[in-house]
Amino acid sequence: MAKIVSVHSFRGGTGKSNTTANVATILASEGRRVGVVDTDLASPGIHVLFGMPGEEVTRPLNEFLWDQCAIQDCAHDMSTDLGVDGKLFLLPASLKPGAITRILRQGYDAQKLTGGFRDLIKALDLDVLMIDTHPGLNQETLLSLVISHAVVIVMRPDQQDYEGTGVTVQVARQLKVPSMQIVVNKVPTTFDPDQVRAQVQETYACEVGAVLFHSDEMMTLASGGIFSLHYPDHPLTQEFKQAAAKLVK
Repeated sequence: MAKIVSVHSFRGGTGKSNTTANVATILASEGRRVGVVDTDLASPGIHVLFGMPGEEVTRPLNEFLWDQCAIQDCAHDMSTDLGVDGKLFLLPASLKPGAITRILRQGYDAQKLTGGFRDLIKALDLDVLMIDTHPGLNQETLLSLVISHAVVIVMRPDQQDYEGTGVTVQVARQLKVPSMQIVVNKVPTTFDPDQVRAQVQETYACEVGAVLFHSDEMMTLASGGIFSLHYPDHPLTQEFKQAAAKLVK
């Protein structure tokens, strides 16, 4: 049975999309069939990490939500470009101002989207479906969590994120999400990783999937590709691999 994974953060700018893209690529590199859906429809961007300029996004997820096509028609096969052994399908959202404005004004049927996830898994024979969610908690996020087998919560080690992440953890537990892990991102290099891991695990009674330190290489790449492919031996890549392994163990 396919595993549905929601990647979430309470606030924007935590590196949620970067985490989603790297973990998904690692899973596909190991031979799995992986789908990645950008449900941050008001501020989409994960397509950039996969080397797809916004103006080249055809058949965005928006068209499925507006009853213009089947959800699998929005899937772009990125496997050859990435050079993975398995398959990676990206479902990007539209970056066109008109499409974003329509979403902000009219919203969309979140239940149609969650139902579409099941159709997508069947149509593409997926092993893993990763949902890059909108930051914060809203109806769409809650429905994604309800159908998820696992949630990855991405946070930074600052007080605002500590408080917001606590809310997300409580909500995920109330919704009985079967598996949960926290990825601590943008950690200053002066911090002790063992102390960070221990503090987060003690605070939330939740497994820490990865501790990702601030990296000049990550900053230099500047969302210009998948970090784990550009730097396969980098310590950050090893952390992404650990997080991926915990999702599918």
